[in-house]
Amino acid sequence: MISFLEGILVEKTPTRVVLNVGGVGYEVFIPLSSFDKLGAPPQTCRLLTCDYIREDQHSLFGFVSEAERKLFVLLMSVSGIGPKLALSALSSLTVREMTGAIAGGDIKRLGGVTGIGKKIAERMVVELRDKLSATEGLSAVASSSADLGGDHRMRDAVLALISLGYKQADAQKMVATVIGSGKPGLSVEDIVRKALTR
Repeated sequence: MISFLEGILVEKTPTRVVLNVGGVGYEVFIPLSSFDKLGAPPQTCRLLTCDYIREDQHSLFGFVSEAERKLFVLLMSVSGIGPKLALSALSSLTVREMTGAIAGGDIKRLGGVTGIGKKIAERMVVELRDKLSATEGLSAVASSSADLGGDHRMRDAVLALISLGYKQADAQKMVATVIGSGKPGLSVEDIVRKALTR
């Protein structure tokens, strides 16, 4: 599985990009939310990816944030939602809006996404509500990198603490405290280790 790609942005459209990674051009399908956050070619960029492999298809889907990628994977676990529909949903609603609608059982809002009718919206609520609570902080993590100065190390450290069972707000405070009092250039591992020993 390809976890991420980092390379030169060669082409960019609202639905796909081509990344030159070591002389190989990777076609990566993206949601509109990621398109808005990417610069113009030929900028260097990093995309978190999700493989989709079937007999007749091998596609890569890319995301600027971990929250988008996690929600994409969750959406595809719902019966009736494939990668194209999951990408369309992420292009229509932000991570925060989508998780809020699922948690709140807002069938009307979910059903308003192109390709998602009432039945699929109901399935989304039933099948994902518990999964979303198990990954608490998903929607808030979407904006955590901005709250923490846009540093991917800080965002990754917050995600690591959440995966260890900390609430999102507590994880952000712990990371902010370490960054505020620590040496510049700490790795994600160092940030997490120091946060856990405070």
